[in-house]
Order: sequence, then C-alpha cells, then structure tokens
Amino acid sequence: MILNTMTKIIKTMTKKIIVQSITILSISVVFAACKSLNVAENKANTTVPVSYTEVQDTTNMASVKWKTFFTDPYLNALIDTALQNNQELNIMLQEIEVSRNEIRAKKGEYLPLLNGKGSAGVDKSARYTRNGALEANTQIEPGRAFPDPLGDFMIGAYATWEVDIWHKLRNAKKAAVYHYLASIEGKNFMVTNLVSEIARSYYELIAQDNHLDLVKQNIQILSDALEIVKLQKEAARTTQLAVVRFEAEVLKVKSQQFIIQQQITESENRINFLLGRFGQPIQRNATGFINLVPDTIHAGIPSQLLANRPDIKQAENNLAAAKLDIKVAKARFYPSLGISAGVGLQAFNPTYFIKTPESLLFSLAGDLVAPLVNRNAIKADYYSANAKQVQAAFNYEQTILNAFVEVSNQVAKVSNLEKTYSFKAQQVSLLQQSRDISVDLFKSARANYMEVLLTQRDVLEARVELIETKKDQLNAVVNMYRALGGGW
Repeated sequence: MILNTMTKIIKTMTKKIIVQSITILSISVVFAACKSLNVAENKANTTVPVSYTEVQDTTNMASVKWKTFFTDPYLNALIDTALQNNQELNIMLQEIEVSRNEIRAKKGEYLPLLNGKGSAGVDKSARYTRNGALEANTQIEPGRAFPDPLGDFMIGAYATWEVDIWHKLRNAKKAAVYHYLASIEGKNFMVTNLVSEIARSYYELIAQDNHLDLVKQNIQILSDALEIVKLQKEAARTTQLAVVRFEAEVLKVKSQQFIIQQQITESENRINFLLGRFGQPIQRNATGFINLVPDTIHAGIPSQLLANRPDIKQAENNLAAAKLDIKVAKARFYPSLGISAGVGLQAFNPTYFIKTPESLLFSLAGDLVAPLVNRNAIKADYYSANAKQVQAAFNYEQTILNAFVEVSNQVAKVSNLEKTYSFKAQQVSLLQQSRDISVDLFKSARANYMEVLLTQRDVLEARVELIETKKDQLNAVVNMYRALGGGW
C-alpha cells in the first residue's frame, strides 16, 4: 500500500512538473520573441489632392463600360475578340487560378489531416535470439504456438493536426486571399490597358488611312497642275524647269504613299497580335475621321482613383497581404502544438481482425515545439517580411501618385489639344485659300511655279498635322479613360 501510494504521488508530481515546465517554456519563448521583435509596420499615405483642377466635378467617366464608351462597332468587335483571345491576358487568367489554388492549400494546412494506412509483412526471428526464444516459449492459446514466420497485417487511419494557437495558419490563408484578390485586380488592370491599346492602334490605323487618301488627292492635284505646266511650256509661257520641278514633286508625293502603306500594314499586324490571331485585314470605318468629336471629359475627383484604378487596388491588396505575412513570420517564434492520433486493427493473421478489442490499436500524442537556440533563420524571415511590407507600402503610395499624375497630364493634354486643333483647322483653311490663289495667279502668269509648289506643299503638311492632331485628341480621351480606371 505504501509503495502504491508513493508511486501515485511521484506520478502526480511528475505530471505537475511537466505541465509547469511546458508553461514556463511557452511563456519564456513568447516573452523572448516579443522582446526581440521590435520592427514597426509602415502605413501607406493615401492622402490625395481635392481635385485635378480648380473646377470640381464628381462625375467620373471611368464608371462607363467600354462597350458604351466606344461607339464604333468595328472597334468594339476588335476589343471583344481581344478579350477572348489575347495570349497575355489568358496567361494572367491562369495566374489567377494558381492564386486560387494557393488559398485551398493554405486552408488545408490548418485543418486536420486524415490518412488511411494499410500494411502487410512477415518476420522470421532467429531461434537463438531473445525474440525467437520468447516466441518459441509463448502460446497464443493452449496447444498453439506463434506462427513461424510471423505475419504482420494492419489497417487503420491516422490524423495529424497543428493547433493554430497564434493564428499563423489562418493569417497565411488570409494573406493568400489578398494575393488572389491582387491577381484579379492585376488582370483588370491588364484588361483596361489592352482595351486602351487597341483603341489607340485603331485610331492610328484610320488616321493612316486618311493620310493615304490625302496623299492620293495631292498626287491628283499635282498631276493636274503638271498638265497645265506642260501646256504653258508648249505655249512658251513657262520653261522646261517648271515642268521638271512639277514632275519631281509628283514623284516625291507618290513615294510617300508606299511609306504610309507600310505603316498601315504594321498597324494591322499590331492589332492582330493584340487580338491573338495571324495577320488579316482589319475592318474599320475611316470616313469622317477628321470630323469626329471627342467625348466630353469627366475626370471626377482624385479620391475616386482609389476605388476605380485596378492597379491601386492591386497594390492595396498586396500591402494587406504583406502585413499578414509579418504576423505569420512572427508566429514562428512561438511554440507550436501538434496533435496526432491513430486507430486501426493489427494482427499476425487478418482473420483475427474481427476479434476485438485484442486486435484494436490506437494512439494519441501531443507535441509542443518551440525554437530556443539559433533562431537566425526565423529572424531573417521576419525582418524580410517587414522589409517587404514597407516596400509594399511605398509601392502603394507610388501607384496612387502615378495615377494622379497620369490623370492630371491627360486633363491638361485634352484641353491643349482642343485649342491646338482649332488653330490647325484655321491654318489649313487659310493655306487652302492661298493654294487656290497661287494656282489662279500662275494660270494668269502673275505667279511663278515655285509659289504654287510651296503653297501646295504647305497645304499637304498642314492637313497631315491636322489629322495627327485629331488622332492625338482621340487617343488623349482614351488615355484619360484608362488613367481614371475605366475599361475593365
């Protein structure tokens, strides 16, 4: 009785000592970890100016869907094809799928893991060994000895689970969610860039069509003038020099059409590449290009960029994920509790599986593990996580600043191009009048051929510049739409 009582007392004291040791160990590790981790998180500054200009307008064109924003049916058809076939966009969609699977993986880490197990084996112990001697002198039942060789058959289930005391696994899963959301915003940002790039390429293509038509018209005008000069030369009203200079000018303008044709080919190939297909003619409507009126600009207010721009939201989600990564790295300093359990049937003959509880086996164990010595690797991961969080905060601020600068530039550009186009149109009108006057004077021998050539050349250059200005106007509106976060 005394021996049993002493044994119970020793067991009780041992359990208390173990529990107290584990408690002291956990407190010590946590205290040491907290004491050594003094890196502060960096918060991003999201303050933006009240407006882009002195006039405030809360109406924002970014809320308009691209199918409504662009009214050209040919352009809309090209954009719709690109959103389905563009290879870079499809690659991004697969990256989103990878991020989604990462969430599943992180979620599975903090749930219990259950495995099934089955095994079969045979063992023959030598007779003159401890195990062999025991088997030879042990009977299963009266008159029945151990089988020789001895089989070993087992079926069962085993479960392991890391108890997420410090929310390390849960925070890792939340970080994966934010990375997934960031990848979606990255796709949206790619979409808005793709839409705007196709629109710009389309306007450039029809501008080149108009340039080519202008060159062909100029060739016809110069050819008609050349015939007049030839007739005047025959009538001795001008010299061969005038004929030669007009012929040279006609050849010069004719050569320009092939340069423009090459530009058209390259523009079509660029659009086809964005559409994810091999080269083919691009359907378009180039008529009335010079008379297109850009849409009215509604830039809204800068604070709307935080909700509309996908790249800003992407940076915001990356920053949120980086903050959670710090918590995950910090939790690695704390003790981790793992629980493992198993249950099954085991016997040297499968027929004994039904004989329970003799064939029944089970186990239950808990492990408490904490880093004590040489924690440099964990510290390095933690400090790296802090540095990445600071980096993400700066990236968030830079993305906001870049978005504001882009919109501010486009607001000014749209206004300045509108004024430029007005003056260019007046210039073209006056130069066309001067050309007509020079031709009339030349016919009446009151102006020489050089005046006709120079005024015609000036008209061509001015009309080309007018086409380029119109293209820049339309592209500025597209760039504004993209800068505000529209198009996805």
